[in-house]
Amino acid sequence: MKVIIQIPCYNEEATLGLTLSQLPRRLPGIDEVEWLIINDGSRDRTVEVAQASGVDHIVNFEHNQGLAKGFMAGIEASLKAGADIIVNTDADNQYCAEDIPKLIQPILDGNAEIVIGARPIQEIKDFSPIKKLLQKLGSFVVRIASKTDIPDAPSGFRAISREAALRLNVFNEYTYTLETIIQAGQRGMAITYVPIRTNGYLRPSRLVKSISAYVQRSIITIIRIFMTYRPFQFFMMLGGVPFSIGFLLCLRWLLLFWGILGDDPAKPRVPSLILAAILILIGVQLWIFGLVADLMAVNRKLLEDIQLRLRRSELKEKRDHLTRKY
Repeated sequence: MKVIIQIPCYNEEATLGLTLSQLPRRLPGIDEVEWLIINDGSRDRTVEVAQASGVDHIVNFEHNQGLAKGFMAGIEASLKAGADIIVNTDADNQYCAEDIPKLIQPILDGNAEIVIGARPIQEIKDFSPIKKLLQKLGSFVVRIASKTDIPDAPSGFRAISREAALRLNVFNEYTYTLETIIQAGQRGMAITYVPIRTNGYLRPSRLVKSISAYVQRSIITIIRIFMTYRPFQFFMMLGGVPFSIGFLLCLRWLLLFWGILGDDPAKPRVPSLILAAILILIGVQLWIFGLVADLMAVNRKLLEDIQLRLRRSELKEKRDHLTRKY
């Protein structure tokens, strides 16, 4: 059983050494522990610090690709390196490395495929009241969209089994945290959480440059993932709004036309009728979009199955090659 601890890095020379010094080289129930960093186009001495600290694997990007692509590159590299469990953490030493055994235990017990480290948000002094509120609200929305009970959706401290890693895809270019939870929940993966501790913050978050931008991007991410994995339900709900309004306007027009509401039935009220017809047509069109998107989702699922088989085949060929070599 091999665990690979991966760390996405972008100009992290000031904090990476401390983070790596806290990582374990041995874990209960694990035969091998290796470290991997994703150098996301760093312009400082991040790679040199990693090498000096004994990192086993380094994935290099020539230019900054963003956190989401760095995360997926690390997943791919970890799978090729033979990881049975992949632990993702941050380079700023935010998460307590001593909690890694607790993080991987549900996977070792066979109770989960993905485990999220839930931070004590209300106890973190570096978080402002507005940020704590938004974290709580965002996690609540993700729980609804993913049908999971994860209390800290933005947490980057997580453990992923090899099977779950083979099935993960990240389409968003901003962050992987929300998307992977929603994806796992919608695809029926076993996902859970464990409470973890945090260390003192060494630098401000680079992902949350401003609260408004973070909220906007998070909302867009949630909507896009919900559209991807539940397109029919999404367009049914979206189309239901104009259709309902149009139906009520049409019903009002009929009641007025029949004189039931006591008004003059001779008035044509054509604008009201036209508006009702337009809203009903918009609602029906959105429902048709939902049917088409649902059919496209079937093709996406088939492609994901093909991708999963290809990934498994590639890993099997690599293991067979290593077996023949040694």
